[in-house]
Amino acid sequence: MRIIAFNGSPRKNWNTYMLLNEVLKGAESKGAEVELINLYDLTYKGCTSCFACKLRGNTVEQCTIKDDLFPVLGKIRKSDAIILGSPIYFGCVTGEMRSLMERLFFPYISYDGKPPSFGKKIKTAFIYTMNATESELPGYNKMFSDNEKILERLLGKSETLISTETYQFDDYSKYAASRFDSKQRAARHETIFKEDCKKAFELGERLTI
Repeated sequence: MRIIAFNGSPRKNWNTYMLLNEVLKGAESKGAEVELINLYDLTYKGCTSCFACKLRGNTVEQCTIKDDLFPVLGKIRKSDAIILGSPIYFGCVTGEMRSLMERLFFPYISYDGKPPSFGKKIKTAFIYTMNATESELPGYNKMFSDNEKILERLLGKSETLISTETYQFDDYSKYAASRFDSKQRAARHETIFKEDCKKAFELGERLTI
């Protein structure tokens, strides 16, 4: 079984990356072949409305734009499960993650009223990390739900894991961030975030079933 995780954060060793890594550890513990791709290492754009995937008589298996994302989309077609991970910026996923989603999903949406078809069903998951508190989640729930629905509609069964009040800086004293209680965030990172990492590991195990 082949599982690919996509890090939509510019940081390669922080919250989103750490949770994705735990998912892959869980999957690997069950014998899966795993890979983590950092989207910020790639040069690509979102959908450009070229409509090559909608031309009559044109059979398109994936977005045809030839950039760094092209071979990655090919890898997704050969995978058995994918995990998308992103911090929340301005109430949404990062631009890199959004661009991946546009390029991944749009070719499989029919303008002729046909059911969307990826060609096979694969398992999916979405991991979100955010500064917001659990009490603020209702403002984000529609976005979480919409993303889960489109993953299930186009690819396959999906899960969502949300990690709130994440530890944003390695040293809060260096930044103008008095809004946050650095000691509370550090304590949460050592307790709640570790529980989130455990949940991520278990998610990875489930993806192999």
